Amino acid sequence: MILSERVTADTGVAEGLAHKCRQLLNTSETAFDAHMAIARMLGGHVDGDMAHFGFWTPELLDARVPDGDIFLEVLSPKGPLDLTRSHQDVTFERTFLPVARYEAHTFAAAKGMRAGSREQGGDFYCLVWRDAQDTWHRILDPLAMSLPFGAFAPAELYDLAQMQKRRGDRAYFEALAGDAPHKFGPPVNILQIHVPTATAGGTLASLTRQFERLSERVAGGLSLDPLDQIFLGYDAVQLLPVEPTTTYEVGPGFWHETAGDTESEVKVSLTRPDTTNWGYDIVISGMGTVNPVLLESGRPDELVAFASVLHNFPTRPKKLILDVVFGHSDNQGLDALNSHFFAGPNMYGQNMDYKNPAVRAIMLEMQRRKVDFGADGVRVDGAQDFKWWDAGAQMLRHDDEYLQLMSDMVQEVAGTRYRPWFVFEDGRPWPQEDWELSSNYRAVIEKQHDPDVFQWGPLTFAHNTPFIYGFWLSKWWRIKEVLAVGANWISGTANHDTLRRGTQVNPKLNINTRLGDTQMEILEKAYDNPAVSMLTYAALPGVPMDFLNATARANWGFIRNQDDKYGVKVVAEEAISLKWQVDEYEYSVPGNFKRLKDLGYETRGDLARFFEFLPALVEVTDYDLDHIAKLLNGVEPALAGPDHFTVPDLKQIARAWMDDMHEYCNVSNSISALDPTQTEFMLSLRSFRRDNPWLRDNLGPDDHFDYIQPVDGRTIFTSYRKHEGREVYCITHMEGGPSGEFDPLRLPIPGLKGAGWSCALRTPGIGGEYVSGPIVLRDSMGLVFTRGI
Repeated sequence: MILSERVTADTGVAEGLAHKCRQLLNTSETAFDAHMAIARMLGGHVDGDMAHFGFWTPELLDARVPDGDIFLEVLSPKGPLDLTRSHQDVTFERTFLPVARYEAHTFAAAKGMRAGSREQGGDFYCLVWRDAQDTWHRILDPLAMSLPFGAFAPAELYDLAQMQKRRGDRAYFEALAGDAPHKFGPPVNILQIHVPTATAGGTLASLTRQFERLSERVAGGLSLDPLDQIFLGYDAVQLLPVEPTTTYEVGPGFWHETAGDTESEVKVSLTRPDTTNWGYDIVISGMGTVNPVLLESGRPDELVAFASVLHNFPTRPKKLILDVVFGHSDNQGLDALNSHFFAGPNMYGQNMDYKNPAVRAIMLEMQRRKVDFGADGVRVDGAQDFKWWDAGAQMLRHDDEYLQLMSDMVQEVAGTRYRPWFVFEDGRPWPQEDWELSSNYRAVIEKQHDPDVFQWGPLTFAHNTPFIYGFWLSKWWRIKEVLAVGANWISGTANHDTLRRGTQVNPKLNINTRLGDTQMEILEKAYDNPAVSMLTYAALPGVPMDFLNATARANWGFIRNQDDKYGVKVVAEEAISLKWQVDEYEYSVPGNFKRLKDLGYETRGDLARFFEFLPALVEVTDYDLDHIAKLLNGVEPALAGPDHFTVPDLKQIARAWMDDMHEYCNVSNSISALDPTQTEFMLSLRSFRRDNPWLRDNLGPDDHFDYIQPVDGRTIFTSYRKHEGREVYCITHMEGGPSGEFDPLRLPIPGLKGAGWSCALRTPGIGGEYVSGPIVLRDSMGLVFTRGI
């Protein structure tokens, strides 16, 4: 049956939706209340054999488009459509259906549309309108729940009810059901994961298989290797953003229509989305679903499957935390959303118009739909960026009411209503120049009514470099804050932001060379440091978080290959990471940096010399690419690479760096080099924290924390904590020379006197035979003693 016969409009249902929209707008107590209800009607929905669609379309009012020029466009592939193929040319049947409108909202309904599922593809759709010159324009669905070809292509109608009905963790959620929504509290600790670099496959399905493997090994009591150990011992997994991101600035698009279209057919060149991104370059549109780059099958069910394997983990369920980015949009968002979504440009791209009730409601609805995939918690990126312009005061104000609405959102999975745990990254008054000094990292905590709301703490924020001499004592005032008020902070120094910043530090600074013999060793140990981890897990309050790429001693950086205009500048800023993360041997490995080698950078030295010139020229020319190419051609002796540099050459080199680095950062590359002593110690440390969750609390009057004085060229922290008869004493050598021989249990620390102490944890380098007595502590060494445990 041809599409126009299979799919028919139901104008009665569409007009009913428009009428309901009218009622809500006219009778709701506030405009925001109305738009919150209307937002539930937007996007594509499946109801038996009926599909209905809603769009917020103020641009149609702006352009004075009459009803007769607006249609729902339905597209269905005539032949097989394989979402696992890299490229295919597909002919789509097309039909146009009438719509019903009320002011800035447009609705449509259709019978006979095919909805997508795990096993089958669905029909695609978007809204279209025709102008006075008979030119057609598309309005994409920002609330779509399946975007196989990204946020800049028509959406796929998807059967969410079937996806939810078939989820493998229904029992987990059903057990939480009650008269009131269940409230998730904080986890004991968190593993932060970037899906594309976490496994060789780089997809959610591949990551799910990794946790399935772990489940079977744990359930079977099998021995654990370092690959197992770096994933285990965590109460929760936090994924870096899994939303659709930007696409290639100069194309081609993943959905590219070719010539020869007719009213009933359209030929499309389809490319499987393949961008590389660290996750934070979002366009707001499509935030309710999953980035197709992360989907091995092209089906959003993969996120549900991942949630299920975590929730069904043997011994105890693991929580899933999703990282959401609603504080800004990349400039590409201007091509995906109407202009009413935006409030003006910022350093990232565009500010969102949070005070527009429709925008406010739609973004909250995107959040609701995303978390309904089955997340137990939500991390909000850049909460300090949620601002609105107060015209009366002529200043930007933080939209704390919006942040409260985010954490008040009630989700529903498997019939169970619940509220997730929330953590906010908020460094206000950033970007004020003195923000590192001025921020108290408690702005959201102090304003929210939920006692379980968290923020990233000061040792977790971006600019932390624990491999520079003097770091720990320079942060002493912050550490004292952690001790006093850190119970609701995320703790630890290794995350996607700190590790990235670490790779941008000038190696000529006063680097702690005791951490390793090479810059690579220094960086790896700085962010996977046994003493720092011991301090975080056995002494400091809060919820510890580790970044997989750090604990796996894999590489990391600002990974984004979509830029054309500023790609060379971004790579110039990242070039210094070559000194920290790539040595001659790693560069020479045949599988590493293949693209750059093909461009003439056969050795690390070749690339390093080019990278010495590039950042300087970007600076002195004020990023004039033509001038940069000209100056590079004048270097003597000539640089490796092209015989004659051109602007396209520079852009090609920048793209090659990003693509090569993305592959180089994959955790699978570093597994064989992991030290089982280190991975086993880190796992035992995490187990210790899980056995003593009370350590999350702020230090009490009977607790003690200090550093040994006089310093004498080394920083050694001591911590004594007590809870209901349980005592934990931790001593860690953070940096500097050897301590000299001393007995840790004979120091004049309140609470330490008396017998009964046992050595519970020793960092690598301290033999298992040590139980107490005199010892010499060196950089990155530490001990944990317990009593009454």
